[in-house]
Amino acid sequence: MASANLMRSLGATTATSGPSATSAYLHTSSSTRSPKVTPSKVHHFKTIPDSSFPLGYLATGLHCGVKKHKDTSAPPPNDLAIILSTTHRTSSAACFTLNAFKAAPVVVSTEVLAKTGGHARALVVNSGCANAVTGRQGMQDAWAMAKATDTLVSTYGYRTLSSSSESHTLVMSTGVIGQLLPTSKVLDGISNAASSRVGSGFDAWTQAAKAFMTTDTFPKLRAKSYVDAKGNTIRFAGIDKGAGMIHPKMGPPGPPHATLLGMIATDAAISPKSLQSALTWAVERSFNSISVDGDMSTNDTIVCFANGASQTEEVDESKDIEAYVKFRDELTSFAVDLAKLVVLDGEGATKFVTVTGATSYEDAHKIASTVSASSLVKCALYGEDANWGRILCAVGYTSPLSTPINPTQISLSFIPSDGSEHLKLLTKGEPEVVDEVRAKKILERDELEIRIELGLGKESAQYYTCDLSHEYVTINGDYRS
Repeated sequence: MASANLMRSLGATTATSGPSATSAYLHTSSSTRSPKVTPSKVHHFKTIPDSSFPLGYLATGLHCGVKKHKDTSAPPPNDLAIILSTTHRTSSAACFTLNAFKAAPVVVSTEVLAKTGGHARALVVNSGCANAVTGRQGMQDAWAMAKATDTLVSTYGYRTLSSSSESHTLVMSTGVIGQLLPTSKVLDGISNAASSRVGSGFDAWTQAAKAFMTTDTFPKLRAKSYVDAKGNTIRFAGIDKGAGMIHPKMGPPGPPHATLLGMIATDAAISPKSLQSALTWAVERSFNSISVDGDMSTNDTIVCFANGASQTEEVDESKDIEAYVKFRDELTSFAVDLAKLVVLDGEGATKFVTVTGATSYEDAHKIASTVSASSLVKCALYGEDANWGRILCAVGYTSPLSTPINPTQISLSFIPSDGSEHLKLLTKGEPEVVDEVRAKKILERDELEIRIELGLGKESAQYYTCDLSHEYVTINGDYRS
């Protein structure tokens, strides 16, 4: 991958638009820029009261030896997480990567969901090894993780909904592709989990969140609650991980349909079919609407458990659409918050951007995705250069679209995060005179909205992306060491 400076130099020789073209060229052609210092992101990790977490779950995280213990002056890094529901009737759902090279844990989890009818009740996660493109041995290792976790669940005295010997555990792995798991270490870790800090509060969930991490700079853990129409409190907790190899495209389980992993647990009661429907909707508008580098992983997985521990009436889409939509929308809002954490981490990225378009939802989403994944747009953002011609270029090559783009109808603006006046760059196809000094100040901020108005309809979509920095190249040029 070319360095960010080289990309900016190459980009400076391409076509630009509008009165700002000359200044943009002079600004971006420098090849002597020093890499920016990436600000700390640990402030995104927040303490959460124990009472905020959903009822009926146990969680833990520990070190089993998949990850290297490089800094012997610090505790070894967590690389194994287990989360389980303590209620016997737990609904489960998932969305998996559409990459043709689906990792062994993806295949195993898909089968578990099918065989249990959406009633898996536990999750085991390892980091440090993706167990992807690992052949028959990789499949055996993933199944071994699931069965060992089933045994752990039974030691707590929790029974499953059915008497079937089928596994009720979903499996996720993240790390280097093409390497076999040190399975004996993982299985020993699962056996030892019972004596680790298993709990239902903030500390236990934090240890689990740390075990998800690879190149992440902070544990990604959130919790929220809402009150349903009958006055009942419903709680969510969520963990995800990801900073690179992020441009997910996930769908529900079924035939071919550094990694993004995520799990959401709720104490709501909802049927498996309705939970899958709600999760699919939520993922399309959250995790499927983020991009760090344009690379879709072999392991991308989002799972959701709903155990009914809130003692509320079961939500079913076919029986009470109003209650279902309320749950779906709350789940979507929570998923968006979790997805934004991935973009904020962004493997060295220093900016968070929202892209909005207006046409059919599918067209808007496709255009927003193309702009968000453009390396030239990302490099301009990193260089704090309002080279907005790159944005229009990405819009213009997006295909296929159901409605052709009309260049004379497009408007483009930067929306500052401080609430100040919008910076118009293009209005109905005509370039504006851009205040380059103000544009740079807007781009210096951590958050920015790039608003693309297509002028073709009333539909819109959002995408969350980031810049492409020197640190991203450094991290991914040395990932396996």
